[in-house]
Amino acid sequence: MYEERASRLPGAVVWTNTLSRPGVGRVLPDGCMDLLWHDGRLMVAGPDTRAYLPGEGSGPWAGVRFYPGTAPALLGVPAHELRDRRVELTDLWPASRVRRLADRVNAAPDPASGLEELALWRAAGAEPPDPLLRQVVTALDAGRPVATTADELGLGARQLHRRSLTAFGYGPKTLARILRLRRALGLARAGVPFARTAARAGYADQAHLARDVRELAGLPLGELLGRGG
Repeated sequence: MYEERASRLPGAVVWTNTLSRPGVGRVLPDGCMDLLWHDGRLMVAGPDTRAYLPGEGSGPWAGVRFYPGTAPALLGVPAHELRDRRVELTDLWPASRVRRLADRVNAAPDPASGLEELALWRAAGAEPPDPLLRQVVTALDAGRPVATTADELGLGARQLHRRSLTAFGYGPKTLARILRLRRALGLARAGVPFARTAARAGYADQAHLARDVRELAGLPLGELLGRGG
């Protein structure tokens, strides 16, 4: 069962999930990166460009999902190096440090609160998030074109692309596409008809929405929402 709550770290979400067996719990692209705990181990989920199905690791999981663009500064690695990957935290930090941190998380009242404390500790010693990155996310999530967003922020197209790779793991066009999908799924889950969902989310038509859902989520929209075909 999946549960989440707002974190004390601004913009982040703390979540827990229990998987009944490997291969369940489809994770959709959302522009975010996560710090994970499972079976006493610490891991990192990089930014996804397509749906992710856990191949192993049934049982309880916990995570902190960082606001788009904020995790690289906390983890010390560009987002594009972790694109579509799940890695052990020991792949990024010294093993001795990770063992100490894992011991602290495992000793916490629950793994989720232990992870949140770890994230807050890292954030306290890191540079504040670049406000421009939040402006990029806000503009693209509102459906602003990439070129317009770059102009309004005083960035060249190449500069925006380069900064997006580091912060989000992919270019601004891919980020915009993922955020558009999230908007569409929110509307469809609220009962908005698919054709109207497509128009309101910024798709050319319902067929365009259907193609994007299949490519990014790996399922037809109706099946993804549990409505049959």
